[in-house]
Amino acid sequence: MNKFEPHSIEDSSFESEILGEVKAGFPSPAEDIREKLDLIQLLVKHKASTFFFRVSGVSMVDSGMDEGDILIVDRAIDPYNNCKAVCYIDGEYTVKRVEMLDGRVRLMPANEQNMKYKPIEVSPDNQFIVWGVVTYTIKKM
Repeated sequence: MNKFEPHSIEDSSFESEILGEVKAGFPSPAEDIREKLDLIQLLVKHKASTFFFRVSGVSMVDSGMDEGDILIVDRAIDPYNNCKAVCYIDGEYTVKRVEMLDGRVRLMPANEQNMKYKPIEVSPDNQFIVWGVVTYTIKKM
């Protein structure tokens, strides 16, 4: 299976328990507070139009999207200038920052430390759609 295919959340369940808060400053005694955590409810606004993608590649590392991270992508959100989005161009999916200016669209990588990846100028000759807007990135540690 292609690493960069959408995965529907329709049949997924991500409910778990929150064991309490954890201090990022000074340590504190553990609390016995437990509450249900439903990641779908927390992270997904439009369940029927939201999909997961796994990041493959390094063109967006300076935007916090690293190889193996999971993107939550919502197709119900209209693309806007400088949004990060999954785009379908000439038969392939890619994730980029979408620059929309004066009727032109450019797909911008976020790899300032590695200039290997260049912007993609979208022309009328390209088969192109903004497939969905990235709403969250789940980091692989």
